[in-house]
Amino acid sequence: MKEVFNEIQGIVRNKVDMTREMSEEEIGQIIDETILELSSKHHMTLKEKEQAATEIFNSIKRLDILQELIEDDAITEVMINGPGNIFYEKGGRIYQWEKKFVDENRLYDIAQQIAAKSNRIVNESVPILDTRLSNGSRVNIVLPPVALDGPVITIRKFYQSPITIQKLIQMGSITEEAAFFLEMAVRAKYNIFISGGTGSGKTTFLNALSNYIPSDERVITIEDSAELQIQSVSNLVRLETKNANVEGENAISIRDLIKSSLRMRPDRIVVGEVRGAEAIDMITAMLTGHDGSLSTGHANSPQDMLTRIETMIMMGMDIPLQAIKNQIGSAIDIVVHLGRLRDKTRRVLYIEEIEGIVDGEIRLNPLFEFEEEGEENGCVLGSLVRRNALIHDGKMKGAGIEKF
Repeated sequence: MKEVFNEIQGIVRNKVDMTREMSEEEIGQIIDETILELSSKHHMTLKEKEQAATEIFNSIKRLDILQELIEDDAITEVMINGPGNIFYEKGGRIYQWEKKFVDENRLYDIAQQIAAKSNRIVNESVPILDTRLSNGSRVNIVLPPVALDGPVITIRKFYQSPITIQKLIQMGSITEEAAFFLEMAVRAKYNIFISGGTGSGKTTFLNALSNYIPSDERVITIEDSAELQIQSVSNLVRLETKNANVEGENAISIRDLIKSSLRMRPDRIVVGEVRGAEAIDMITAMLTGHDGSLSTGHANSPQDMLTRIETMIMMGMDIPLQAIKNQIGSAIDIVVHLGRLRDKTRRVLYIEEIEGIVDGEIRLNPLFEFEEEGEENGCVLGSLVRRNALIHDGKMKGAGIEKF
């Protein structure tokens, strides 16, 4: 069957007009006609014809053998470590796929195809790229000479329909009580920072929280590659960073976009992820009348997240550490920390309020904390338990919210 597939693919590629952008219908018709011509010679079954048509179409118009993984809704991550090593994550566990690319050149072509569709550049001079697919999936590409065993492509998939808080409750990621509290906090314009490790679900959770933003507000989202899917707001501005051109010029960073967004009359600013000196501008925005802003960052705990923000601000501004702590303590109201447990499930582990500065340090007030209750059939049992009451309830009362 492999030889037949290669023969059909070779004929189709010779028939495809590479001088113009052919439609999917045109290419599909060429594939069908070619299979029909050769099917009697090779005695192909209906299933083999359908399989050949799909695989050849994917190799020409889509992402070749990766398309099958992209279209599988149960797969959350695809990892390509060179042409012969493809892995995917399903149900929180990683598996190796039996299929391989023909050679390194074909995988390189796929990397170029992904970059071109998002108007980005990736090559030997610029070997690292963060971008996205048309369906919103996040893509990281690393090419040789940085990647020693061939092009490396990592694709983080997102659900076709955004995950809601209600869905997260059903999945056991958060309790109804904690979800209700966060809903009220978003409506009351508390500044919320979401922390967690890689793959803990920060962007998914940010998406879910952002849909509690009242529909009559103007919201500006700022991301490296656009992933957020805010559906509750019609007055929405989506901004995305821009890499430098081949001359190394005209890059537009998160910092540039945050500064520009302040002139766009935002009610709230949502930054997909803070990972550098842009933390200064995010904190400044929160302190200058843009309450209700949301963002995420990588950290192992709420306290670690605050320490990281301190470090990120110091990377871009030479001011005393105590002044930085004071600004963070005034800007951020609530930290929500996510994590992956040993059974691979994603849970909200902590919801903590910034109480204030005590003895020169930022003090956290635990509002909810995940409490493990045991294990059953390999699944961790437990839920978020209410610890303390909210101390700074002024915004809640100002919004007319009495139950929280």
